[in-house]
This record gives sequence, structure tokens and C-alpha cells, in this order.
Amino acid sequence: MARIGLFFGTNSGSTRKIAKQIKKRFDDTMAEPVNINKATVDDLLAYDYLILGTPTLGDGLLPGIEAECDDESWAEALVKFKGTSFAGKTVALFGLGDQDTYGHEFVDGLILLYDFFKDAGAKIVGAWPTDGYDFTESQSVIDDKFVGLAIDQDIQPELTAERVDGWLKLIAPEFGLSI
Repeated sequence: MARIGLFFGTNSGSTRKIAKQIKKRFDDTMAEPVNINKATVDDLLAYDYLILGTPTLGDGLLPGIEAECDDESWAEALVKFKGTSFAGKTVALFGLGDQDTYGHEFVDGLILLYDFFKDAGAKIVGAWPTDGYDFTESQSVIDDKFVGLAIDQDIQPELTAERVDGWLKLIAPEFGLSI
């Protein structure tokens, strides 16, 4: 079995595409990306290492019915996972947002995952510098870093591959890997 679980929420498919880019870098040490609306809590608990991705929708929301998505996603999954311990799990987060149109809540969905999994006992790794981004505010910044990798496919798609590579090199030692 693969050592790393990769789960994502999405509405438009952009987060799924980034998840697939991440998977390509980790060969068989990482499971195939799974949409969170098809996952159970046991699916996540099967891994000691998790990479979790989300877009930010609406007014800083996770994808889900409340955010006017067609399908359930992270919003509903977190309700189902409530009360589950993720102690002993190492979690890295990535999030998508638009720093121009939504610069006042850039990648705010990240903090919602961060808070949930941290409160559930997980070790969160992969804080990412805010340098090179142009946004007004983000709840997902702690100590001048994003709580995970921030991706802007709308304004800076040309930087995505470089950012993904840099972030994977950053988190790899935390997952017992070298890339």
C-alpha cells in the first residue's frame, strides 16, 4: 500500500489537476488522488501521511453544498469526520485561490482544513512563504506564512509548477522521503 494519501475537494476541477501534478512526483509512495466526496474517514485514517487540497469558494468557504457546488465536498466531509482523532498523522495542505478578485480572502479555505486537522491531533507541515503573492488579506497566514501551499491558477499559473516542486521538497523530509 502507498504511504501517502492524497485527498482533495473541488468544484471546477482545478484542485484535482494540482493533485494529479503532486501525484506524478511521488510514484508509488503516494496513492492516487481521491475526491473527498468519495472518501470515508477510514480512507484517511489508513495513512500516516496525508496531503489535502481545497479551493476557496464564495466568501472564504470550503467547497460543498453551502458554497453552491453541485456535489458534497470538504464542508460535508468535515462534519462526518468530527470527533475523529488524527493524532499520529502528518498532514500537508495545499489550497487554490484568486489573489486578484478574492484578494481579501485569498486561500481562506486552507485555514479551515488547518484548524480542523490540527484540533483533531494531526501534525501540520508545509507552511509556505507569502513572498511573490499580491493579496490584501488571508486568514490562512500564520507567522507571515501560509499554513500550506497557496496556488493561484487564475493570476499566476506560470508559477504553479515551480511552487509545487518547492513545496514538495519542503514537505518530503517530514514524510520520510527525499525528492
